[in-house]
Amino acid sequence: MTNYEKYLQSKLKDPLFKKEYEREYGKVKIAYEISQMRKKKKMSQDVLARKIGSTQSAVARIEAGKQNLSLDTLSKIAEAFDCEVKIAFAK
Repeated sequence: MTNYEKYLQSKLKDPLFKKEYEREYGKVKIAYEISQMRKKKKMSQDVLARKIGSTQSAVARIEAGKQNLSLDTLSKIAEAFDCEVKIAFAK
């Protein structure tokens, strides 16, 4: 285990830190999936932006995890990738 992993494990014992970490991890995970799907489709950020009625800079923020996404935006992105959005609540 790396020093970082040890540090993270110790921080995750704090319930407040863990809650915020998991919330942010969820955002980053969605952003990463969008970026990977776009690259797999060989689509530029500009092309994706036009398909969803947005701008390239907004797509860049989405892929960086710095943009809050509405269900409407997620649906537009899914349509651009010819797939569907699935949302699940897990415990």
